[in-house]
Amino acid sequence: MASGKNVPATIPAMGGEAGLNRYLAEIKKFPILAPEEEYMLAKRWEEHQDTDAAAKLVNSHLRLVAKIAMGYRGYGLPVAELISEGNIGLMQGVKKFEADRGFRLATYAMWWIRASIQEFILRSWSLVKMGTTAAQKKLFFNLRRMKNQIEAFEDGDMKPEDVTKIATHLGVSEDDVVSMNRRMAMGGDTSLNVPLREEGDGQWQDWLVDNEPLQDERVADAQETRVRHELLLEAMKALNEREKHILTERRLTDEPKTLEELSQVYDVSRERIRQIEVRAFEKLQKALMSLAGERRLLPAH
Repeated sequence: MASGKNVPATIPAMGGEAGLNRYLAEIKKFPILAPEEEYMLAKRWEEHQDTDAAAKLVNSHLRLVAKIAMGYRGYGLPVAELISEGNIGLMQGVKKFEADRGFRLATYAMWWIRASIQEFILRSWSLVKMGTTAAQKKLFFNLRRMKNQIEAFEDGDMKPEDVTKIATHLGVSEDDVVSMNRRMAMGGDTSLNVPLREEGDGQWQDWLVDNEPLQDERVADAQETRVRHELLLEAMKALNEREKHILTERRLTDEPKTLEELSQVYDVSRERIRQIEVRAFEKLQKALMSLAGERRLLPAH
């Protein structure tokens, strides 16, 4: 490790797609750390730049990287490359992890892993040609999930009503949805039924990580949910009572109120309610980003 600034790369060699099966078997051998052991290792790395401690932290979370990477396998990119990019994100997360913050490493590292994988996918898909705004990225990484939810399985263009649903839900234009859908269709998905070797003995789907949640992932998910809830409650303090009530009734309940209903409550126009909602949401987002930055829960770009 140069000058004690970089986490050592002790990750088992993958050898590309052909070695994926062997790699997945190897990383299962690394034990999942107990909270106390994880804390002590993190402190040894943070205070003494102990490379052995950092290596143990990295290796104990390689299965988490593989699990997250498998969730992005529908973008037509080699799984081995997705995992490799995720491992880079994991090492960055370990490098910047502060155990005294009170969170498990998995909770913190998940942000870095996902960010690294997503940036790799965006680079590979050359989205720069069509813009990489936050809305475009959101559309890119949510379109397939949204299509599955509304059962829009058409090979070509989607039905107009499905396009409208997705555009409304993600806050983008219908033209953007159509364009992105066509672009992703051209990119194609990698079939999980493709043989691993030309002899045909075994398919990719035979070697996927077990779908059952990992212990560290269950812990991370639970902690991430708690952290998000705490951040939301704290960020809501940036709103006045009217903004808080309108935003809650419009976006944070299972059965949102209509603009008409709230306009009657406050004796103002529907357009005025909409304006207050938009302003409140912008204030909430700004407060959330500020709080997340303070707690160092989001990767810095």
